[in-house]
Amino acid sequence: MKELKTILNEKSHVKKLNETLQNSGVIAFVTDTVWGVGCLPDNKSAVEKIYEIKGRDKSKPLILMSDKKENLLPYVQNISSKANELMDKYFPGALTVIMEKSDRTPLYCTSGKNTVGIRVPNNMFFQMLCSKIEGRVLATTSANLSNQPSSKTYEEALNSIGSYVDIIYKDYGCSCFGLESTVVLAINNDLKVLRQGCITPEYFLQ
Repeated sequence: MKELKTILNEKSHVKKLNETLQNSGVIAFVTDTVWGVGCLPDNKSAVEKIYEIKGRDKSKPLILMSDKKENLLPYVQNISSKANELMDKYFPGALTVIMEKSDRTPLYCTSGKNTVGIRVPNNMFFQMLCSKIEGRVLATTSANLSNQPSSKTYEEALNSIGSYVDIIYKDYGCSCFGLESTVVLAINNDLKVLRQGCITPEYFLQ
């Protein structure tokens, strides 16, 4: 496959990207499901900015996303065998797995809860984006104002939140499917589907 050529190949832009994130910046991007917004999880001001941009209820946590599972594991603990099975089967993919958070995950990302959702999107542009970010993990949610439909195209994301974020990326041909991820709570060895999305729940209920 021909290498994906984007602005992320430019060293000057990657420098700008990381400086923006370190200075409490928020970015918007395509994933495999719907468009998202994100910031560095250890930047409280940036997380608060996401809630402000969206008008998001503070009781609704953000999730953590990266290009590789290994980058997310330090943010969770007490990972059950069932959770490991789900990650092995569906990462990268349209599944968010909620587990007990570790001390590395700030409470302001989880709305004070002791759990956090993690996901590895199966989208070439998103994976390239994360590989260029120092730390390679983003605290994220969908790129739309609260109570509005999720953005499924660059144009929809631009019209919804484009004027509020610091950087919004085109998808460079790596479009999204248009349906949110399935969300599964995986504590101990119990599994509970909290949101039905791209992946059907038959496997989780076995």
